[in-house]
Amino acid sequence: MTAVSQYVPETIATERLVLRLFAPGDIDDRYSYQSLPEVAHYLYRPPLTREGCAESIAARADGTAWQADGDVLLLAVCRADEPGVVGEVVLTLKSAHARQAEIGWIFNPRCAGRGYATEAARALVSLAFNQLGVHRVFARLDVLNTASVRVCERLGMRREAHLVDNDLDGDRWGSEYVYAMLASEWKS
Repeated sequence: MTAVSQYVPETIATERLVLRLFAPGDIDDRYSYQSLPEVAHYLYRPPLTREGCAESIAARADGTAWQADGDVLLLAVCRADEPGVVGEVVLTLKSAHARQAEIGWIFNPRCAGRGYATEAARALVSLAFNQLGVHRVFARLDVLNTASVRVCERLGMRREAHLVDNDLDGDRWGSEYVYAMLASEWKS
């Protein structure tokens, strides 16, 4: 069995995007979407404060060793042709032993409908399978988040589960889908 790699690149370039570690100068851009109730709604948590955005960026300023359960790779997503952060992608090592990673994405709603989430997620899945040695990538998402359902399906992930009323968001019970893909199923 191959161990999960410890090497995590600082930047990843796609046709239209650059994925990179967050920098202190990204706080306002990140806060512009992380503070929105309609974004936090699907995350089962309140919107982030500006201070919360700053703290999470500072906590991951050096990236991650990417070797232990719970290690997180959080990358800012920027358009290659203009400054500013339009969203983020995250890869969390859920089980180093079983080489399982959870993927997620959050984008500024003003950038919706342009395919950025799919393009960025595809780059992160490729990194997970081709460089980090992950065996299985999965995503958990609110069933009402149809945009993220479409991203999972465009990536070729299969729906493995429908968890009914499995989380409480204030007074609302939320249901989730689990989508996943194995390294053997990934086509770069």
